[in-house]
Amino acid sequence: MKVLIVGGGGREHAIAWKTAQSQKVEKLYCAPGNAGIAGVAECVDIGVMEFDRLVAFAKENEIDLTIVAPDDPLAAGAVDAFEAAGLRAFGPRKNAAILEGSKAFSKDLMKKYGIPTASYETFDSAEAALAYLEQARMPIVLKADGLALGKGVLICHTLEEARAGVRTLMLDKQFGAAGNRIVVEEFMTGREVSVLSFVDGKNIRVMTSAQDHKRAKDGDQGLNTGGMGTFSPSPFYTKEIDDFCRKHIYQPTVDAMRAEGREFKGIIFFGLMLTEDGPRVLEYNARFGDPETQVVLPRMKNDLVEVFEACIDGTLDQVELEFADNAAVCVVLASDGYPEHYEKGYPITGLERFEEADGYYVFHAGSRFDSDGAIVTNGGRVLGVTATGSNLKEARARAYEATEWVKFKNKYMRRDIGKAIDEVS
Repeated sequence: MKVLIVGGGGREHAIAWKTAQSQKVEKLYCAPGNAGIAGVAECVDIGVMEFDRLVAFAKENEIDLTIVAPDDPLAAGAVDAFEAAGLRAFGPRKNAAILEGSKAFSKDLMKKYGIPTASYETFDSAEAALAYLEQARMPIVLKADGLALGKGVLICHTLEEARAGVRTLMLDKQFGAAGNRIVVEEFMTGREVSVLSFVDGKNIRVMTSAQDHKRAKDGDQGLNTGGMGTFSPSPFYTKEIDDFCRKHIYQPTVDAMRAEGREFKGIIFFGLMLTEDGPRVLEYNARFGDPETQVVLPRMKNDLVEVFEACIDGTLDQVELEFADNAAVCVVLASDGYPEHYEKGYPITGLERFEEADGYYVFHAGSRFDSDGAIVTNGGRVLGVTATGSNLKEARARAYEATEWVKFKNKYMRRDIGKAIDEVS
């Protein structure tokens, strides 16, 4: 079959790498792709929001399956556009992708169906939000209602910080229209865990756990980013927690979406906080996480295309997911200055080392070819260096070893990805 992947980041490189291994796939395309994805797929210069061009390309090239990976096109109805043209696509339709597209919707859904989460209030005006903050308990969390590239969450420790946060989101519009409405949420403490799942509208199959590191600097300092690294599995995600989440969070979320007339087919990402009072939902995403995908898919044994098709066809109950009994760690190599100001266009060297190294992977997040055909930096997050090992400590050591193979000007990374592993060793 011929497959098209929509997207061009590290998550899409990991999906393309795994999809290319399927016995069902004879030709793989990616739009727009990047310099790393070009190693496993033919890249097509079409943007992720150019639905008419994407559909036309799929028709002209007789694409059998399109995988829509990023949040923006899903929320805007990319899957609906493909289906309207009689084409097969993987991912939630627009009315289901609202699970991620609106924080207010997802919080209201959890409240209505008794899914454990933090208490919250929603505001459409800065004046009302500021008035509420005057009697609110600190610290507190402010969330832009709409999509903000994973960065529209502000943790405010003081009233002054909270006031400034409201101005940033609602008045200065740092994240554009995403901040027209905000959710003001109780601050929860505990371990964060990410759990990805496949959903076919009724059935859910949970993948292995992971833990992301969102802050730009060591010690979880600095600004929120799209993710600076991750590890899988999380040693804090026990069988007892898994049992609780399956009963009170995972299946209830799928059932709630179905009851609301928003049948969800695709990936639900559960961002969890393991509090003293039990697991709580921090957030939902309606797609693979980035960089969680870069540690989850290398551990997955299943044919990814077969699982995608089961989600579309409603036959996920016939699938059993299998993951290797190992561990994986991903360290993101970024451009210094990310997520604010950074320079691009610097040559990247050392990538060939990964071609011969077993259990080492490099997934391109922001790269391109220059006019001479050399691979250069093209984003804030440039590469995700992933390694597997028999346990988390070994995988972490191997991942950091591999980060030294790669060179580019202004290379920056956190040095403490997976440091929490040491606490349970």
